[in-house]
Amino acid sequence: MKSSAFRDLALLIARIGIGVVFVAHGWQKFFTYGVSGTQKAFEGMGVPLPEVSAIAAATIELVGGFALIAGVATPIVGILLFLDMVGAFFIVHVDMGLFVAEGGYELVLALGVASLLLAATGAGRFGVDAVIGGKSAVTAAS
Repeated sequence: MKSSAFRDLALLIARIGIGVVFVAHGWQKFFTYGVSGTQKAFEGMGVPLPEVSAIAAATIELVGGFALIAGVATPIVGILLFLDMVGAFFIVHVDMGLFVAEGGYELVLALGVASLLLAATGAGRFGVDAVIGGKSAVTAAS
């Protein structure tokens, strides 16, 4: 049986770790490649509406990553990040095999299911959601 404090600490660590990866990828899309470079890359990968989807993906990843780190709107952000990764999985990576070194889906799979898990559990006690809402998460039956 895990204590509530352990659960909340584990959620905090998971949120920070996953959030940092999403921030890095959103930052990369906006500032390393630039919006136009990301749009061109999306077009080359066959992503529908690359002009819009590149901005949407970059925004969801950058803002969503920061929101995960802070524990703000975690269920909503978790679902948005999950859907972002579902799109990346089916549109870009599914035919490339598992391993990321070969363009595969291992990273988007891990990030997607982790985001979905955070959407289901919420931020935990150590997030802004708990301070604002007075509740730490969707509560599982105890």
